[in-house]
Amino acid sequence: MPKKRTLSSMFQDQVYRTRRAELKKKVAEGIILLMGNNESPMNYRHNDYPFRQDSSFLYYAGVDQPQFALVMNLETGEDILFGYEYTIDDIIWMGPQPTLEEWASKCGVEKYKPISELAAYIQKHKAPLHHLPFYRDDHIIFMAETLSLSIQEIRESYSERLIRSIISMRSIKEDREVVQMEDALEATYGMHTAVMQQAAEGMRESRLAGLAEGIAIGYGGRLSYPVILSRDGQTLHNHDHDNFLQKGDLVLGDFGAENKMHYAGDITRTFPINASFDERQKDIYQIVLNSQLRAIEMLQPGVTYLSVHMEAAKVMAKGLMDLGIMKGDVDEAVQSGAHALFFPHGLGHMIGLDVHDMENLGEDLVGYDDEIKRSTQFGTAFLRFGKKLQAGHVLTVEPGLYFIPELIEQWRSEKKYMDFIQYDQLDSWLDFGGVRIEDNILITTKDHRILGKPIPKTIEAIMALRKT
Repeated sequence: MPKKRTLSSMFQDQVYRTRRAELKKKVAEGIILLMGNNESPMNYRHNDYPFRQDSSFLYYAGVDQPQFALVMNLETGEDILFGYEYTIDDIIWMGPQPTLEEWASKCGVEKYKPISELAAYIQKHKAPLHHLPFYRDDHIIFMAETLSLSIQEIRESYSERLIRSIISMRSIKEDREVVQMEDALEATYGMHTAVMQQAAEGMRESRLAGLAEGIAIGYGGRLSYPVILSRDGQTLHNHDHDNFLQKGDLVLGDFGAENKMHYAGDITRTFPINASFDERQKDIYQIVLNSQLRAIEMLQPGVTYLSVHMEAAKVMAKGLMDLGIMKGDVDEAVQSGAHALFFPHGLGHMIGLDVHDMENLGEDLVGYDDEIKRSTQFGTAFLRFGKKLQAGHVLTVEPGLYFIPELIEQWRSEKKYMDFIQYDQLDSWLDFGGVRIEDNILITTKDHRILGKPIPKTIEAIMALRKT
């Protein structure tokens, strides 16, 4: 007899009860509405994209199923799980499914109602409604029709109080969450080591991208974001995998697994197709590795991540000066923004249930505050998280150096940062590509801890793995 789908990919009900109780204290009044996601058709109804639940809904309810919503009515004190009750027609196609009552029990909610009654419930209760910014059109349309508001009014009606409350909770990872993130990194380790071992001259990039994705699925999860893998490492988020790997290439692979509970891993490694790094590759690779090691060394509570980013940039600028690619005073070069020709992104971001954790809630609210404001300078402006580190934060640390021909030519034509950049030395580097190295780091009460099984990242360790 077919087994009913289990509800094992959830924490104990008390976890969700406790989280909701804390959230309600922070918001204090009104009605909190957390919308779960629905299925999304690829090319026609009933042929859907793989379902992914909303991360904040997962955090407070844990239900990994479409057509659900959670209401916390602070005026009446009741929590209600609205959801879909599967019919016999559904079961014929999908097999036995948990009931709405079972889902409610598992997440510690006493009251439950059909999802079809949600609109009437919202219309009936006139207390202030707190919801998050909607990123799905079906939710925007539903709320516009329910509240008789325009699409634009719904886009602007989110509750900043709710956003700030959720950010304050989700930013500090519970021990049980760190366990889940290390589980995701176990699969991520398998993905990266397999790619480094099997990459070979003449292979199409798509073979390696498919290998990485297959391993993530084989561990019972999925990709935490589309695979970035290319010999064109200068393209920061390259999702085109049509190139064939050639002698002399560097392969930049930025990918990670999302485990069954949707916690993410996000690791980048760069390695050569040849039997070893050539001298230029060694030079650039070691600069990036030195920068990453210095950044990780600085991580502890109370340090601003903006200051860590700037220090990482200085290490890389100094390395480029030693190679004759940059010149002048290191501090002045980085303060001016000249280094961003080669390092045009931020050092890292928060990670958790989302690979860019809570990005849908607003990067500035997640990553900045009244003390640390986002820079407007090219490169540093793309740092997603800059404020003081706290115990429980989990971040990526991912410095990179890239030779982007189009950007180099633009800056050269505009004569930008002539006091710091040796443009006459860059022609021989235009075919280099890029190097990025990334790990996931937990901030502890006094220091930090690199999460997951170590994936080779020194030149010697990478080459040892490539030879196995």
